Parts: sequence; C-alpha cells; structure tokens
Amino acid sequence: MAAADDQTVGVPVLVRYEVSGGAARVTLDSQHNRNAISSALVEQLHAALDRAAADDGARVVVLGHAGGTFCAGADLSEASAAGADQSSPEAQAAERTRVFLGLLRAIISHPKPVIAAVDGHVRAGGMGLVAACDLALAGPTSTFALTEVRLGLAAAMISVPLAARINSRDLARALLTGEKFDSAHASRIGLLSEAVDDVDAAVNELVAAFRPCSPQGLAENKALLAAPMLADLDARGEDLAGVTARLFTTAEVAEGMTAFLERRPPSWATPDA
Repeated sequence: MAAADDQTVGVPVLVRYEVSGGAARVTLDSQHNRNAISSALVEQLHAALDRAAADDGARVVVLGHAGGTFCAGADLSEASAAGADQSSPEAQAAERTRVFLGLLRAIISHPKPVIAAVDGHVRAGGMGLVAACDLALAGPTSTFALTEVRLGLAAAMISVPLAARINSRDLARALLTGEKFDSAHASRIGLLSEAVDDVDAAVNELVAAFRPCSPQGLAENKALLAAPMLADLDARGEDLAGVTARLFTTAEVAEGMTAFLERRPPSWATPDA
C-alpha cells in the first residue's frame, strides 16, 4: 500500500491517496465543511487524479470520502467571501464554474475507470461528481439531493453528466423540487450503478472485476463511452458558466446562501398548509 505523503508542508491534506488491491483510493477528507468543493479540494483532487493516471499499481480509481458526507456541493462560505472581496462577483463565479468544469472533465476523461464509493450524503455539485464517475455504488444510509433550486441557483454545469445518467422525468423532479432521496431510488433512476448493503465489500468485488482487463483496452473503451459527454460539456461549458455567474449576482441567491449559512428557511419558502 502506498499513501500520499508529499503534500506541501503546512497545507491541510483535503484529499488522501493510497493504492490498495489494484486500485487508487482517492478519499475526500475535508470534513470541516462536509467535503464541500473548495479551491483547495479541487486542486488536490486534480493532483490525485493525475497521480492515479500515471500509477502502474492502479488499474482503477475509487473516489470515496471520510466522514458522513461524500460531498456537500460548492463551498458556499468560500463563494460568499469571494463575492464580498472582489470587484466583479460575476466574473469570480464564472471562473469558479470553469474550475469545476475542469474537474468534471478530469474525471470523465480519466484513462482509468473511476468508481464513486458513497457511504453518506451527496448534495448539489457532489451529485455532479458522482455522475461524472463511470460507476457508482452507495450504501443504505446515503441520501441525495439537487439543492440548487432551493438556493436560487441552477444545476448548470452538472446538468450535463446528470442528464447522461438519469432518466429525464426523474431528473426533472430532482432538479425542480430539490427533494432528498435514498440510494435505492438513486439506483432506480440511473444515478447509481447499484445500491448496496456493504460499500467496502461491493467496491472490492467491483475492483476485482477489472484485474483481467488490459490497461489499453480500458482506456480506449472508456474514451468511447466518455466522448458524447465531453463533447456536450465542451460545446455548452461557457454558456453554463454564464448561467451560474449571472445567478450569483441576484438578490435571490444572496438570500438563499445567507439563509443556508444561517440555518433558516429563505424568505420565499412557503409555510406548510
């Protein structure tokens, strides 16, 4: 087993790397913000994916997590701080979206199969990470939700990998309501490859299935599968970044993000009947 020990001194390790059982185990470990997609996490995740691509000891990549949340989506506290400090919040939002686009592309275009191993909660942009992976397994306590609509936002960039995985009617309900659903439902609608009782055991069994496979054959077949999604991202990426940038400057998003950080309902939420 090889563990990542080459992080820059003084920089918190938010993404851990090790090789075990023929798989590169890439673990999101930013538990203080529920593995939210911060600039530092994106940078370290890119580095781990690059390392896995060149690692002869790994036939596949397993993207997992520490703590009870796989990924909570964008780091809203970081986004709020950037909006307050920069003269052009719209430009900053567009750039953050482009950075996230690069991360999605890195997963989708990775030369080795990427397996999402989920044993916790997935929200917003985290759903995009799961959808970008080639295969995804989740345990019985996992929950999923596209919460953007409840913040005044749109699931712009992640709509591309989500649409490639999820049935259109089911995606419409998830996008438009922001409802929470479980792993069994996530499997039925296509977000997951399988809902399992024991995530570690199921992942190890799946990893074993790749051991007889040619690295070249895996890379070429994965490229065939990834091509339509990558083409869609490349064709629409700038427009989708513009959607996010425009929305981040609106009063509704300001209220939605403030309400989220203050743990209260937003002003537009209607009371129960």
